[in-house]
Amino acid sequence: MAPRVPGGPRGCRWRSWGRAPAPPAVSPPGASTLLGVFDALSEKLQATLSDVRGHGTLTEDDIKKAMREIRLALLEADVNFKVVKEFTTTVRERCMGADVMGQLNPGQQVVKIVNEELAALMGGASAGISFSPRPPTVILMAGLQGSGKTTATAKLARHLKEEHNSSVAVAACDVYRPAAVDQLVKVGGQVGATVYEQGTDANPVDIARWALDRAKQDGKDVLIVDTAGRLHVDATLMDELVQIRAAVKPHTILLVVDAMTGQDAVNVAEQFAEAVNFDGVVMSKLDGDARGGAALSVKAVTGKPILFASTGEKLDQFERFHPDRMSQRILGMGDVMSLIEKAEAQFDEDQAKDLERKLRRNEFTLEDFLGQLKQIRKMGPLTSLLGMIPGFAGQQLKGLKVDERELDRIEAIILSMTPEERRRPELIKGSRRLRIAKGSGTNVQAVNNLVKQFGQMRKVMKQLGKGKMPDMAQLMKQR
Repeated sequence: MAPRVPGGPRGCRWRSWGRAPAPPAVSPPGASTLLGVFDALSEKLQATLSDVRGHGTLTEDDIKKAMREIRLALLEADVNFKVVKEFTTTVRERCMGADVMGQLNPGQQVVKIVNEELAALMGGASAGISFSPRPPTVILMAGLQGSGKTTATAKLARHLKEEHNSSVAVAACDVYRPAAVDQLVKVGGQVGATVYEQGTDANPVDIARWALDRAKQDGKDVLIVDTAGRLHVDATLMDELVQIRAAVKPHTILLVVDAMTGQDAVNVAEQFAEAVNFDGVVMSKLDGDARGGAALSVKAVTGKPILFASTGEKLDQFERFHPDRMSQRILGMGDVMSLIEKAEAQFDEDQAKDLERKLRRNEFTLEDFLGQLKQIRKMGPLTSLLGMIPGFAGQQLKGLKVDERELDRIEAIILSMTPEERRRPELIKGSRRLRIAKGSGTNVQAVNNLVKQFGQMRKVMKQLGKGKMPDMAQLMKQR
């Protein structure tokens, strides 16, 4: 039983954790499946625009044909019909204007227009949480039951702690759904947030007001209020939200919608927009939505942007939603900024300088290689990283098979070596190779291949360190 809060109402309890002693298994930061949501749409749009690019000049019929294909692709992606009509009308009018017709490269201009309008459709420039100059910043989470609101609350708490170094508290105001309070206590503890709860017998409005007082006393930077949901929008739900909003005066109201419900999610958002003036959307379960229609429609229908996207079940699978970057990725233009951010989050500047020195002196070892491999894998699946590189369109990645288990085997082989063997791979011969193969659960051939390829890589690095270009033909022959 958690201790009672001194001076609080009878039965009031609060639970606080620092970093959990045994954090849950989480996927690598940035292991986003966000682009996978738009795979089908991306493929069709890229095919249509590739055809447009192939024309030296564009006629009115060419543009009408392209708009028809784009309209069908968006409708098949479950985008709201009115949104599709407005989008294609705007794109067609711009394409028929002077900025396309008569240009030397009209195809590129069409792609540019589609990219800009697609980004605008999803909200334009990315937005985030506005922090109050007088903490705590209060964030109210709203949404229907089953939308993933409680999990999204914990994910947001983790995001604010990791990205903004904020001290975060969470108020458990969902007293109706069975085990909702216990769930929030559990996931809140896993992300290192303080959870204020009074069980299920107290009034949600009173809990919210009390939690705000506690957050002020404890000097918290942020208080996230997890409210109750219903199976559908009703007067009781809205009335309770209005009362909680009046009690805590939130700086930001976020609506959590389930992307898997498609256009129903958009309808729910529209109803909440009419009753509760929320500021932004958290799109949950976006990884389970095969088409992405809700993500493409919600801003146009409600006027409220998507601020965050939940891309998986694990607590770190949560990220800011960047409409401009997502538009570029849908159209096969890459996402260099996100790739840079992921790299910066994983690579230490001092370690990078040390690595550069080793490469120049040809002192790069298997120990260094293992460290770099682990850091790259923390950035996410390799196919996801490749998708952020301009030129790697969906069709090119579609046939690319990256066996992540092969990377596991490489790690196992290196970890089965002694420190001396990692520094001096030339020692690995005969019985050593057999021992390493047995220790890693692989075979001698796999060990031989790794040692050989690493040796080839060191030769290339040595040549580059001397300012020489390696013989690429010879390298390809060896491969």
